[in-house]
Amino acid sequence: MSLLDKEPVKRAEKFLKNFNQSLEVIVLENSARTAQDAATALVCDVGAIVKSLLFRTENTFILCLVAGDKRCSLNKLKKIKDKKDISMASPEEVKTQTGYTIGGVSPVGHLEKIEIIIDNSLERFNAVSYTHLTLPTNREV
Repeated sequence: MSLLDKEPVKRAEKFLKNFNQSLEVIVLENSARTAQDAATALVCDVGAIVKSLLFRTENTFILCLVAGDKRCSLNKLKKIKDKKDISMASPEEVKTQTGYTIGGVSPVGHLEKIEIIIDNSLERFNAVSYTHLTLPTNREV
């Protein structure tokens, strides 16, 4: 079975196509386990690879889309959200909330409605790449 035939990839692709028919999901020839692996495969700056990190608060979840060359500061996130109790979501929570497994969390097509915070340092790129897809940074997606 091709990666493009898997349900999570089809779900992300459907979301993208509903938004803009010209957006496409691509498959890398080699597995990209790290942001650096993906950047090498796509011949781009590691910062243009977006990490999708899911956090749990007292009663909700937040997905942070972070540049591949940056880290998500838990202290900054707590301050921004004015919450004291924020932690990384468990692998099970990632799967139930997003429908994706860790290492392959798409920024779109989640099973549950999730607040998304985007790293503003991504503005330095014309396009950014997530697991299996590349998008323009015009804030329209």
